[in-house]
Amino acid sequence: MASEQHRRGTVAPPYPVGLLLDGRRVVVVGAGHVAQRRMTTLLGSGAAVTLVSPAIHPELRALVDDGLIGWQPRRYADGDLDEAWYAMAATDDAAVNAAVAAEADRRRIFCVRADDASGGTAWTPASAQHGSITVAVLAGRNPRRAAATRDALLAALRAGAGDEPPDGDG
Repeated sequence: MASEQHRRGTVAPPYPVGLLLDGRRVVVVGAGHVAQRRMTTLLGSGAAVTLVSPAIHPELRALVDDGLIGWQPRRYADGDLDEAWYAMAATDDAAVNAAVAAEADRRRIFCVRADDASGGTAWTPASAQHGSITVAVLAGRNPRRAAATRDALLAALRAGAGDEPPDGDG
């Protein structure tokens, strides 16, 4: 799990990285609104997503029915992160989210904790695409500020600030 210094916010900021999840197993524990919001980006990255949750958001159920994601219709159990490259704890139960994060930590799997960013080992940035450019903003666990910054960057890109040079440099 995250170090005590990390929880207090007294260590360096996270290292930004683009994860290549194409074909790799991603486990999302919880299948409600938070999981539903993250699914487009996960599937867009090519992740092989498995949900673990006794109940499921209707939009996620449609993805299961279409064979785009897997679903284990039950509560989380230790071992559910077998073979995972990335995990997300997105239930409304802090104890379950903590257990998912603890298993991920033992297995050296990066894990986002939707209810407590400081309890995970990864954060989900506010992100968007503009052509070949991916904008991803982390704002010190302030999601509103991250979204506002992302939106400002996208507006600048749409206004031409991110046009590629004609000679292909950059």
